[in-house]
Amino acid sequence: GCDASVLLESTDDNVAEKDAKPNKSLRGFSSVERVKAKLEAACPGIVSCADVLTLMSRDAVVLANGPFWPVALGRRDGRVSSATEASDELPQASGDVPLLAKIFASKGLDLKDLVMLSGAHTLGTAHCPSFADRLYNSTGENGAYGLVDPSLDSEYADKLRLKCKSVDDRTMLSEMDPGSFKTFDTSYYRHVAKRRGLFRSDSALLFDTSTRDYVQRIATGNFDGEFFKDFSASMIKMGDVGVLTGAEGEIRKKCYAPN
Repeated sequence: GCDASVLLESTDDNVAEKDAKPNKSLRGFSSVERVKAKLEAACPGIVSCADVLTLMSRDAVVLANGPFWPVALGRRDGRVSSATEASDELPQASGDVPLLAKIFASKGLDLKDLVMLSGAHTLGTAHCPSFADRLYNSTGENGAYGLVDPSLDSEYADKLRLKCKSVDDRTMLSEMDPGSFKTFDTSYYRHVAKRRGLFRSDSALLFDTSTRDYVQRIATGNFDGEFFKDFSASMIKMGDVGVLTGAEGEIRKKCYAPN
């Protein structure tokens, strides 16, 4: 959450957010700690881990040739982190648009934010269990089980099956935006438009009438500037979700543990 709860380590009596199933592929925690250590040395107890994480998220996008947006500061850090809460509240990779829209709405985010923030899948990789059910466990029109998801491009599915040998393969990673997974651009939408979205939630954007038009428009034209502007606006909105301010929470000395 926006109180840096995802940075807290699990303890003997609590499984933290970072160890929830949807967060298993998160990395970069040591980078956050290095930045926080330098800030603590320069101005101890002033800059929260929540602000560090929000700024680093923006800067990572900029470094990947994406847009810059202003980040409001003054967040404070939470003391609670729950794997159960993360599993219950994070959008599911297998979700359809109505389900995802409901989850986004519960945080004050709308349908446009859903389409914009899905575009973050232009960066990074995913473990097989988050999408391999599309390769082995889909049901065909005649009720046959164990088929490839028919909404997935067959050639793309064949390539994925070469990497992911089973639903439980936790070793292999696949690019979420093949060929461009280290560059922030609109190629994610072009893949989705070609039925090459990695997750069911990606494919859902193409097949739902409420989101299809935007995906196809961005995919077929030179709309990087428009997408960058809209994505920035959605990131600013998401950066205000569940923020602690004033006397709430604390300013952690180390991001992995409460003071």
